[in-house]
Amino acid sequence: MVSKRQYTFSKEERLSWKRHIDLLFERGQSFVAFPLRVIYLPLDEKKEIPVSILVSVSKKKFKRAVERNQIKRRVREAYRTQKHDLTMPLTEKEKAMFVAFLYLDKEIHSFSTIEKAMKKAIKILYVKE
Repeated sequence: MVSKRQYTFSKEERLSWKRHIDLLFERGQSFVAFPLRVIYLPLDEKKEIPVSILVSVSKKKFKRAVERNQIKRRVREAYRTQKHDLTMPLTEKEKAMFVAFLYLDKEIHSFSTIEKAMKKAIKILYVKE
């Protein structure tokens, strides 16, 4: 039986534990897929959810919360539609990964630009896992 892909983004997929976030920023590696900086930490243990993500937008660059939230929504949506290219291989190899997407630019980009950056980032993450 082939499982049907679910294009959801549940609360469990969010990286929220301070201990895990500190570990990610302490030991993680990074690369840039403009306008995103991607920090990732591959884990050898099997988890129920193979990839946990964090999305961050600088308060210094975007003073208004409305703008920060709009960017975070676009990044999460781009990840949600592309995530199976990363989660499926990790599940098969019984590995997991923590990922942080940091928005770098000072301008709000369109969803299509962010989606292209996300495709590039997921392709790089797939190679590096």
